[in-house]
Amino acid sequence: PAVERSVMLGYVSRMYSHSVCVSGTHGKTTTTGMITTMLELAGKDPAAVIGGKLPLIGGYGKAGHGDDVVIEACEYSETFLHLTPFVGVILNIDNDHLEYYGTMGRLKMAFQKFALLSRTVVFNMDDRNTVDVVNSIDRPVLSFGINEEARFRAVNIQEYRPGFYEFDVLELGEQFAHIKLGVPGYHNIYNALAMCCCVRPLGLKPEDAVRAAEQFHGTGRRFEIKGECNGAVIVDDYAHHPTELAATLATAKEMGYDRVIAVHQPFTYSRTKMLMDDFAKVLRAADQVVLLPIMGGREKDDGSVRSEDLAAKLPGSVVVSGLEGAADWVKKNAKKGDLIVCMSCGDLYKACDMMVGKA
Repeated sequence: PAVERSVMLGYVSRMYSHSVCVSGTHGKTTTTGMITTMLELAGKDPAAVIGGKLPLIGGYGKAGHGDDVVIEACEYSETFLHLTPFVGVILNIDNDHLEYYGTMGRLKMAFQKFALLSRTVVFNMDDRNTVDVVNSIDRPVLSFGINEEARFRAVNIQEYRPGFYEFDVLELGEQFAHIKLGVPGYHNIYNALAMCCCVRPLGLKPEDAVRAAEQFHGTGRRFEIKGECNGAVIVDDYAHHPTELAATLATAKEMGYDRVIAVHQPFTYSRTKMLMDDFAKVLRAADQVVLLPIMGGREKDDGSVRSEDLAAKLPGSVVVSGLEGAADWVKKNAKKGDLIVCMSCGDLYKACDMMVGKA
């Protein structure tokens, strides 16, 4: 039979005794990649379905022969409710996909249903919306956090080089592991903590998490360094929600470059219109903002919102005509000491290739 993709993933989640389904508004692909890396390096030969390319397995997924499958669980239009998680991970819940859900209450209800489908729930104790959801369910839970007294907590956090963090993980106040991240960004501490929570249910050891954290260097389009243009470093990132843009730009600012230039292709008219002020606020962290036209994706343009509307809230920003316009602007203005961060879940990666001479 021919079935829709999310239904097929539901079948797959029931083919393996240990299915880890990773949900959340932000961080799904990275965390799914980390957990897959942990199982792969531990010799478990897992299956995986990942939203980005993981170099370790040479693709976006694999059909493993072990007992484990790791699946990126997307909340858009409730597709993740087809899954049957052995471990259901909730990284965070933010105001995205409200064009489908309508309200935060309905979005949180979908995550509650996802949690109830799970045998064990791994959740972020520092995220208020997630805590609201998990407080109302009767499932075994494993919590992680930095600020709150979670079961798995990161302490002694410090940079070992600009933008890269190491820290101790405590389990119920006792030393669990010392983690050194191979990917930049403070937000990745949370993703690594979620991975640590999966160690016990999957029958692994703390040292498996330590090895994975250090050897995981990201998935495609997640702060992926593409090359250089005029001596400036070009980064491609999938960020498309204000919270994601804020995390990506915070990582960029921590890395010590002279200028951080944000090249952003807004995705969907409804999101751009609904979160316009939030986008403007977070993009101000960049030293220069370059905007492309809004990519409609699954939506039709009703003419009610333009990238120029966002640019009007960002003094000094520029709007270019499209992919070639973005590449041309960078080629004319980038210089050594700059970090060019291209952020989009659309096709902005094509402009990145133009910038570094690969297209």
